Amino acid sequence: MPTITDRNSPYFIDFPERIKAIQQSMAEEKIDVYLGSRLRTLSWTTDAFCPWRSFIVIPAEGLPYVFTFLIDAGRIEDESWLDEDHVLGYVSMGGMDQISLISSYIQEALPGGKGRIGFEDGMSNYTPEGNLTRREYQGFSDALPGCELVNAQYIVDRLAILKDEGTMNRFREASRMVDVGHKAVFEALSGGGWKGVTETEIAGIAALAMRRAGSEWEWSFTGGNEIASGYRTGLPGCACTPPSRRELKKGEPLMVDIHATFRLGLGDHSHNYFIESATDRQMWHAQNFLLMVRETLKRYKAGVTPDVLSEELLEIAADQGFGEYMLPGFEHGIGMLGDEWRIGRDDGPIPYWTDPDHSYKKDEMVICAMQYACPDEKIGFRYENPIIIRETNCEILSKYPLSVDIIQ
Repeated sequence: MPTITDRNSPYFIDFPERIKAIQQSMAEEKIDVYLGSRLRTLSWTTDAFCPWRSFIVIPAEGLPYVFTFLIDAGRIEDESWLDEDHVLGYVSMGGMDQISLISSYIQEALPGGKGRIGFEDGMSNYTPEGNLTRREYQGFSDALPGCELVNAQYIVDRLAILKDEGTMNRFREASRMVDVGHKAVFEALSGGGWKGVTETEIAGIAALAMRRAGSEWEWSFTGGNEIASGYRTGLPGCACTPPSRRELKKGEPLMVDIHATFRLGLGDHSHNYFIESATDRQMWHAQNFLLMVRETLKRYKAGVTPDVLSEELLEIAADQGFGEYMLPGFEHGIGMLGDEWRIGRDDGPIPYWTDPDHSYKKDEMVICAMQYACPDEKIGFRYENPIIIRETNCEILSKYPLSVDIIQ
């Protein structure tokens, strides 16, 4: 799917301007070449999905070069805004491996073959983050003896915090597709359709409906669509449930957490059910959960910090008598594909983690995300929904009604 070049399209993103913004930050930091290796960086700069080990080399001026495993170079060139001269494939041949090939291009971009190279280092809870490995770092150091390698991942992260309208609209469209998936699941399970159905089948029902609506894939690396039923909804400290082959049962809870993708924009929404019936105690838990979601969404706006938000919400849960069932987190980060964990800047007390005193700004985007879990009673609920921070409130992207429904 080639990059949108029509500036009048609601999904247009000015990628050349993004490169210029990186180059301006490079100049301020006295960095001569930027070597990006993270999935989030490649998505934000190329407008293409890069699943194989890939790199982007950004010189001080001019267009960047993308290097990816040879088997995928043609597709990335087709999808990206960059031409075939700027998307190159590496392979395990003499002089054509990634270290040799990229190093030669970096040397050409540097006056006299010497300078400061910004690379991407750190740590993450996200497995496919893409920080430069020790082997890669050593390889580039040996191949570029006249260069100084410095960690510069913060350049892209700071530029990517605030979302432009094209990015927001991609997320809005992906969220619309997720709502289509939820509707399909509810219709398929209603009228006794749930009998004999497994969690894996529910994931497939949602996937088919979202694909028909235009979704490119179920982006989450935690198993695509995450479905949990019965005791699995209440597993403690568990906000990740790849579907199992467990069949649905009458009187049990069901959690449906599904994902869609539209032009590297991500849809992510969780909805919760009971199968055929619910006890008074189960409904008490459900009402507690819904209260927390409503109170959380009411509080998002520019100027709020994660720390203050968490403190206020946990106090409400404690006052209402269900504090032990709430996890302390109420959100996770989100951006174009690969930018799926940290919230805001990472210059807080723990390196590479969210700064709890990060003050939200207008046009930031996060996933409002929370888990309510009571393992002793084999019940729990999850809520996830992308939101855009506004001056006085937030825009909720998935429009699927907030409720815990009983499927008859």
